[in-house]
Amino acid sequence: MSRTVTIIIGLLIVLILVGFNTTFSVNFHQLAIKTRFGKPVEIIREPGLHFKAPFFIDQITTLDTRKQLIDSPLETVLTNDGQQIMVKAFLLWEIDDATSGDAIESPALEFYNSYESVQRASSDLGQQLQGALRVVGGYDFSELIGENSRLQDAEQEILANLQATAKNGVVPVSVGISRVILPETTSVSVLRRMAAVQQTLSQLERQRGTAVAENLTSQARTQADTIRNFATQWAARIESEGNEQADRFYREMQKESELAILLAWRDTLRASLTGNTTFITDTTRAPFHLLDLNSQTNEDGVPVPSNEYPGPEARDQRGGPESNGG
Repeated sequence: MSRTVTIIIGLLIVLILVGFNTTFSVNFHQLAIKTRFGKPVEIIREPGLHFKAPFFIDQITTLDTRKQLIDSPLETVLTNDGQQIMVKAFLLWEIDDATSGDAIESPALEFYNSYESVQRASSDLGQQLQGALRVVGGYDFSELIGENSRLQDAEQEILANLQATAKNGVVPVSVGISRVILPETTSVSVLRRMAAVQQTLSQLERQRGTAVAENLTSQARTQADTIRNFATQWAARIESEGNEQADRFYREMQKESELAILLAWRDTLRASLTGNTTFITDTTRAPFHLLDLNSQTNEDGVPVPSNEYPGPEARDQRGGPESNGG
C-alpha cells in the first residue's frame, strides 16, 4: 500500500513538473516571444494559458505593451542667451506591435533582438532623452517661461529627435519638460537683472508721467491765460459800459442834486435798517432825520437835518489825534 502511494505521489510530481514546463500564461497587457533553441519561432499576443515544449527546448519572454514612463535626471543646459539652467523631462514610450496575429516578422521581434527586455530599453531611452535635452539650448531663457512660453515647441523638438534615433520596435509617444530651474548663483544673477529691468521700466514710466504732467500743466496754463485774458477784456468792456451809465446818471443827478442826496439818504437808511437790528441814533442828523416826521423841510419839501456832522476842523479842536500831535 505504501509503495502505491509513493508511486502516485511521484507521478503527481512528474505531472506538475511537466505541466509547469509545458505551459505559460500571457496577460492582457503583454505579448510573449517563444524561442526554440534560442531562435524566435512565435509571438503570442492572445491572453490566457498556452503550451510550449518542455525544459530547455522552448523559452518564453514576456514583454509589457503598456506605455512606459522614464524620468531624466536634472541636466544642466546653456540657453541661447547664455543663461545656465537645469532641465528635467519625462518620456512616455511603448513597444511597437503594429503587426497583428502571430507573424514572426514584426517590430516587436526587432525590439526583442535589440533589447530583450523593457528595463534595458528604458535605460537606453533614458540616456537618449538626457542627450536630447540639449535642444533647449536653442531657446532664450525668456522663451521658456511666462505666458508666451515656447516650451511646447522644445518638447516637440525633443520628441522628434527621439523618434528619429529610436531603434525599431520602440515608439516614443510624448515628451514633457517637468522642471526648469536656475542654479543658486544664476538665480541671484537673474533676480538682479530683473530688478534692473524693473527699475529701468519704472524710470521710463516716471519720465513718461512727468512729461504727461508737464504737458497737462502747459495746456492748463494756456487755457487759464486765455480765460483770464477773455475775462479781463470782458470786465474792461463791462467797466466801460458801467462808467458810461454812471456818467449819464451822474449828469442827471447833477441836474437834481437835492433829489440825488435824498435818494442817497434813503438807500443808506434802508441798508442800516435791514434785518432785526436795535440801535440808538440821533434823528437830528442825516440820514436818520428822515425818521423824524417833524423835521424841517426846504423850499422843495425835502426834509433837512437839524444838525450837521462836524468837519475835520471841529474834530481837531475836540482833541483829535491831529491836535494832540506836535
